[in-house]
Formats: sequence, C-alpha cells, structure tokens
Amino acid sequence: MTTVERPRKPIRTYHPRRGRLSGRHFDALHRLADAFAFAPGDPVDVLEIGSGMGEATVEMAAADPARRYLAVEIHTPGVANLLSLIEQHGLTNLRVVSVDALELLRTDIPLESLDAVHVFFPDPWPKARHHKRRLIQPGHVALLRDRLRPGGVLHCATDDAGYAEAMLETLTADPRLRNLHDGFAPRPPHRPLTKFEQRAIRDGRPSFDLMYVKS
Repeated sequence: MTTVERPRKPIRTYHPRRGRLSGRHFDALHRLADAFAFAPGDPVDVLEIGSGMGEATVEMAAADPARRYLAVEIHTPGVANLLSLIEQHGLTNLRVVSVDALELLRTDIPLESLDAVHVFFPDPWPKARHHKRRLIQPGHVALLRDRLRPGGVLHCATDDAGYAEAMLETLTADPRLRNLHDGFAPRPPHRPLTKFEQRAIRDGRPSFDLMYVKS
C-alpha cells in the first residue's frame, strides 16, 4: 500500500483579515472594484505590497503620474478605502488587487519588469516561532529581486527594530542587491508619513527605511 502525500499549503505572510465595511466603503467596493482592477498582462512599473488604507499609495501615485502603480492589499476595508481615494483624486495610473502578493509575483509579474517594489510596514510576526511567516526572508527577497529590472529599487520600511535588523541582514546578503546607503536609509521625502506611522513615532517606535538597488 502506498501513501500519497498531500501538497503542503504555502505559508502565509499575512493575516487574512476582512473587517466590517462602512456604507461608504461598501459602495466604493461595489462600484469601483472592476474599474480599477488589475488584470494579468497589465503593465506595472511600481508594485506596493500591503497598501493599508491607501493614503500613502495615492499620494505617491499622484506625485508620479508617468509610472503605473499596482497596490496589493488583502484587507477588504483597505481595498475599499483605496478605491474611493483613487476616484476622489481622479488617478489613472493606479490599480488594485487583493491576492497573495507572492503568488501574484510568481504568475503575473514578468521577470525584470518593475522599476520599484515598496514593502512598507509589513506584519513583523514578532514571535520567534512565527519568523518563517515574515515577507522579507531570502527566498521571498529573491522573488522580489528577480521582478526588478537592473537598476530597480526595493524599498522597505518598518517600525519594528528587531525586524529592521533582520531585514538589513537579509537584504545585504543578497548577491544582486546593493544598499544605497550605509545601513539604514534616511527617511526619503517621497514616502508619505501616514497616521499609522505618526502613532508609532508618538509611542516611541521610530521607522527604519532600507533601500536596495538591483545590480
């Protein structure tokens, strides 16, 4: 008698939260999801993984109209709020998708096609037994790097000091990524300061930016 092994489910790097939708958010999701959806084959210049409520994403896309942005977010209220903001600001260079970012990279983002990847404040998974769920780890970084064109930039930020040090070690160890600064980067002016980050600063948790270019 033979034993058939079941394929292992991939380890998620995020909590699949849904959350309750306000009337405004429900309306935005109902009306705008198709209008600002991403379809395989759509060109992308800047990929943001984990756009949260979308305020920073909209501000960056609005300030950079020549490039096409794709925001990946699995938290439904965040998706709905971002859709509403895109409509409010009349943006034409920003699309939204609610899927596993790693699977999206594997299947729908061509090799060496991105100018930049933004990973701002990913879940730090602070308990040691959960570190395998962190987004910034060698195998995932290689996937991100391979989708960047030569000269493309991987920009990460976190307010978790332990995760920041782990990110620095992991990114520095990648043979095709070069740190644009000596260690952590000064906070770049193009990354907007969100309410979430302001709260973290008030609570004594400064942010750490890391910026690496693909060789």
